Amino acid sequence: QVQLVESWGALVQPGGSLRLSCAASGSIFSIYTMGWYRQAPGKECELVAAITRDGSTNYADSVKGRFTISRDNAKNTVYLQMNSLEPEDTAVYYCHANVRVLAGKTVGSWGQGTQVTVSS
Repeated sequence: QVQLVESWGALVQPGGSLRLSCAASGSIFSIYTMGWYRQAPGKECELVAAITRDGSTNYADSVKGRFTISRDNAKNTVYLQMNSLEPEDTAVYYCHANVRVLAGKTVGSWGQGTQVTVSS
């Protein structure tokens, strides 16, 4: 019913920047909270940042001041601008959206995941 397609990740040097995007498509009536999660090798999946439909945001302490989440409701797209990247940011990044579909129910949908590697 709903597909989330993420942009490609990348290999980035420490201190570098990268912007991820995630576009939702399908039988969408409305999208509520959108967010980015990440999972590093050997670690649990963690919330990186989330944004409500009206633009309220929250961030993991480890990325505050470095990452910025934003969204374009007209395009059903969420972005994650990552600056001052550190090796500890290396992970597979997943986008997530709570979507009210045309059939009336609300579903949680995940992107396919994209690898971000921070290394010199």
